[in-house]
Amino acid sequence: MQLWSDEIEEMRPEARAVVAAGLAAIAEAFAGQGEVPADRREAAIHSRQAFAQTYGEPDPSAVDEEIAGVRCRTFRPDGPARAVYLHFHGGGMILGAPEMNDAGNRALADQHDVAVVSVDYRLAPEHPYPAGPDDGVAVARWLLEHGEAAYGSDRMLVGGESAGGYMAAAVPLRLRDVPGAIEHVLGLNLVFGVHDWGRSPSQRGLRPVEGPDMLTPDGILTFTECYLPGLTDDERRAPEISPAFADLRGLPPALFSVGTADHLLDDTLMMAGRYAAAGSEVELFVAPDMPHGFQAFPCGITSAWQRTVDAWIEARLSS
Repeated sequence: MQLWSDEIEEMRPEARAVVAAGLAAIAEAFAGQGEVPADRREAAIHSRQAFAQTYGEPDPSAVDEEIAGVRCRTFRPDGPARAVYLHFHGGGMILGAPEMNDAGNRALADQHDVAVVSVDYRLAPEHPYPAGPDDGVAVARWLLEHGEAAYGSDRMLVGGESAGGYMAAAVPLRLRDVPGAIEHVLGLNLVFGVHDWGRSPSQRGLRPVEGPDMLTPDGILTFTECYLPGLTDDERRAPEISPAFADLRGLPPALFSVGTADHLLDDTLMMAGRYAAAGSEVELFVAPDMPHGFQAFPCGITSAWQRTVDAWIEARLSS
């Protein structure tokens, strides 16, 4: 089984060099944020405050709107929207905000003529499971009912990165139980998502490559215990919590993306395999040697990934 092409294989040395330099710069940027508290709840709050300083300048074209009682950051195309792209940001369910994806969401709206709605869902530890998915489902159901009047289309793509990839799987799984809802969802763009909250082997540090990563097993344990406090790993694998353990039949086409150095690698590989076995259409992009958050490291592999994403989105919009 060949997980990447010969062309991408030739790009690996460049990718390793870019990642090493990029992660060194990220470590330097966070070096002055102070010592992380030992208490996991306090560590989550500390990390949230530190991470907020990395968002960059907000895009002035974005509009904050309240949808189903949830703040959302929205981008509209110049002309009629071909669909609504429902976006969920990353951050381990403990940090992050829609603003961190302003540049990408603006580009998404411009290139594909879609309206983008990025959800500011509630975060743990103040709001553990199921608060975040509840917010995502509320916004999705509102868009299915009012999206055509508000944005010009009742068709929907759903996507997200990391914890947002988890949200982009968990929300459609619940929409499938709403009569007539899932038929409006054209596809799921699941980028290095958390699909096994019982901590897959790679989450625990058992990765096929030992390259540097933005995640660590201890960091993963922090956001897991904040988001799902008081549960055992087996209890965290309940189908309503961990998408990789759910019934995956009857779902729209999905694009899965992950790097081999990512501590969430196994989540994507298991979820994609079960998704295909359930009879749903799957495309899988595996980026050799690339870490979690690999889109932040511009190189030949990330350019190839972006072309894959754009082609997949266009195919879904044309379906």
